[in-house]
Amino acid sequence: MTDGQRSGRDAVVIGGGLAGITAALALADAGVRVTLLEGRPRLGGLAFSFQRGELTVDNGQHVYLRCCTAYRWFLDRIEGTALAPLQDRLDVPVLDVTRPEGRRLGRLRRDALPVPLHLGRSLATYPHLSLAERAGVGRAALALKGLDLADPSLDAQDFGSWLTAHGQSARAVEALWDLVGVATLNAVAGDASLGLAAMVFKTGLLSDPGAADIGWAHVPLGELHDRLARKALDSAGVRTEVRTRVTSISTEDNGTWSVQVPGETLRADAVVVAVAQGEAADLLPEGALDTPERLREIGTAPILNVHVVYDRKVLDKPFFAALGTPVQWVFDRTAASGLREGQYLALSQSAAHEEIDEPVAELRRRYLPELERLLPLARGAEVKDFFVTRERTATFAPAPGVGRLRPGARTKAPGLYLAGAWTATGWPATMESAVRSGVSAADAALAALGRPRPARLFEFEEAA
Repeated sequence: MTDGQRSGRDAVVIGGGLAGITAALALADAGVRVTLLEGRPRLGGLAFSFQRGELTVDNGQHVYLRCCTAYRWFLDRIEGTALAPLQDRLDVPVLDVTRPEGRRLGRLRRDALPVPLHLGRSLATYPHLSLAERAGVGRAALALKGLDLADPSLDAQDFGSWLTAHGQSARAVEALWDLVGVATLNAVAGDASLGLAAMVFKTGLLSDPGAADIGWAHVPLGELHDRLARKALDSAGVRTEVRTRVTSISTEDNGTWSVQVPGETLRADAVVVAVAQGEAADLLPEGALDTPERLREIGTAPILNVHVVYDRKVLDKPFFAALGTPVQWVFDRTAASGLREGQYLALSQSAAHEEIDEPVAELRRRYLPELERLLPLARGAEVKDFFVTRERTATFAPAPGVGRLRPGARTKAPGLYLAGAWTATGWPATMESAVRSGVSAADAALAALGRPRPARLFEFEEAA
């Protein structure tokens, strides 16, 4: 586009994950002409699907909670809400393999009562903790509820030490705090920022009775984050280019931006960089951040996903969590994957630092016997397929001190903005954080462009 054709309302979004898709939709809904650039052959970032024979496989199991108002807005915006429903009421089966068969099952579920009574009966009857441990958990939860999330000192402390100081036994940490925390933070309590952990538990379990109700895609993630997202982008007038890697971004003399891709230079009034923190550090021009080296100090944490296809049904629940075993969370992906015979289970193994590079044969030796210990019906079943997917940099590491490293949406360079779950959203590295970051980047860009916020974009803030 030549300068004579410019309208003062052009934006380029770099990165087609949830943050970039959200930013592009928000800008387009406000009347901005948007080009979205993604280096991969598909949209969705690290929440995607691929084909394995006749199976459609998610790279990893992703869930969200009722309190994830931004991601719920996103689902609604791409017309995908019905494909990723929420539980009517929180209900998590928890199997402890160390207990005798017939006494292994406990449940974390809520009642239709106000906070904190909504979890009172569940906690009082939770069989995986002693009576004293259950009482201690209640006291710690009340102390956690009293923490001020705006207090920056929380970010410097680790959650594990705080739990110990508040009387939590190693068993209570394993059977409750880490059961939830590892899955949401991608770190054990001792490696997690107290600030982020407090945010997770206060928002998810101690804010509203239904806040922790769990939702997940009943279709492949690619159906939501690629096909439906692309359809929404097309309808909004966004030009979407995949397999297009940005090589550089720079400012023009007139204050606009040039975005270089192979064979083309795009010019824009606003640029949103919505890629991983290391890639963002490589792309940002000098002076965009006061301390750009901090982006490289934000660590990463892996997630390992183990996929097992049996010749018969071995699990009669949609999912469960496990104790006393390396297995963390197990989900039934049979219907979503298109499997017609047997059952397909996906194991989501967060904070998998020690296992992420282990050979498939070793993981098979470890996890198949564990599934047989947990699921009696698996003991006589034939394993039709076993494979793993590895996300070595699945999330940013929520380590103590990470809060000071996470930048906001605005940079020092006018017209240049950041988005990504790793930016300063206040949330850990979740789909919710990614969508919120895209909203923040779009909001900042629209303010600078003098364009009104699209009302429907910010409906989720009112619901929060």
